[in-house]
Amino acid sequence: MIAAEFRNGVYGIGVNDRTTDLFEGLWPISQEGVTYNSYLIKDKKNVLIDLTKEFKSDTLIEQVSHIVDLKKLDYVVVNHMEPDHTGALKTLIRMQPNITILCTPKAKPMLQNYYGISANVQEVADGEDLDLGSRTIRFFHAPFVHWPETMVTWDPSTNVLFSCDAFGGYGALPGAIFDDECNDIEFYVRESLRYYTNIVAKFSKPVLDAIAKLAPLPIEVIAPSHGLIWRKNPRRIIELYEKWAHYATGDHEIGVTLLYGSMYGNTELMMNFVAKGLASEHIPVNVFDVARTHTSYILPSLWVNAGVIIGAPTYEGSLYPAMVHKLAEAGIKRIVNKKAAYFGSWGWSGGAVREVRRLVEPLKWDLVETLEFAGGPSDDDLDNAVQFGARFARCLKGLPE
Repeated sequence: MIAAEFRNGVYGIGVNDRTTDLFEGLWPISQEGVTYNSYLIKDKKNVLIDLTKEFKSDTLIEQVSHIVDLKKLDYVVVNHMEPDHTGALKTLIRMQPNITILCTPKAKPMLQNYYGISANVQEVADGEDLDLGSRTIRFFHAPFVHWPETMVTWDPSTNVLFSCDAFGGYGALPGAIFDDECNDIEFYVRESLRYYTNIVAKFSKPVLDAIAKLAPLPIEVIAPSHGLIWRKNPRRIIELYEKWAHYATGDHEIGVTLLYGSMYGNTELMMNFVAKGLASEHIPVNVFDVARTHTSYILPSLWVNAGVIIGAPTYEGSLYPAMVHKLAEAGIKRIVNKKAAYFGSWGWSGGAVREVRRLVEPLKWDLVETLEFAGGPSDDDLDNAVQFGARFARCLKGLPE
């Protein structure tokens, strides 16, 4: 990516990462990539806002050097301590040892813990201003969006909000770095939802608190640490994050996430007939093979849709292990208050239903129906599967059976 001045004295300095396979060592991005966005405010006092991962340090430093002499960098703002934002910090300090680090009080011990840095660290209070000469920037603490030390930085002179992980998303940027230049905005919306469910969803209440706190600001540009810079329609990404955050408390879309796993094809066959029943009621359905689809791609559907159908066989008196894993991860992300149903086959004994109930009860999922069959499904079983899917769809829509 190329450094670009997009407001008076405000530069975007993005670094594309198309080589990392797993974001946070967990979430696949080998096809989508990701950006690490930094920003530079050039004034009487020069400020670098956020950094990049360590292995991209040289790229970041080179871009900054084209705009301002590193020796004239006065401050670096650490909005968030995670190493994809701070990995270049030690390199920067070696090149400009007099730079002052600005961070929240909770970030200060983290600087010591992660990097052994304690010198030239200045804590900033919630709402504190910093005079740069011709403008003043302001810091707002945003705890648990998505770590406890997180803050955002606001430039009132340009109405730019440097929002850190808030309002970010996956996806490397192929030249265009702004929403108004992007030719496939829906890709970045989808990847923002995946990013939200993978990284931020568990902290939806703090997200809503932060949105409410920042609501009085006349925001004209959202400049996050990952993904597009939103300058044409910054309200869109704010409203999307607000909508997604509300899904944490029970607001969902009328749709079904159909999760299935199959050892020898019997449950998969049954799944196709369940899906036929759902389709007969004209309800949106997302189908995932839990043994072959990474949880990263399943979580957005689970987060958004009101209904979940679990299709998996009994395995050694319990539930198919890949399904156990996916439901456990849904629990970690606090995906709650769903309507659910279960179907699956068994060989010499059952047990899957008992395990499903154990897993979904803490999530407050309403398990409205179960359907089991022995061995391979008969013609009657397949007919029952169609009706099972149709009944669930009608239940989800609040219609009588």
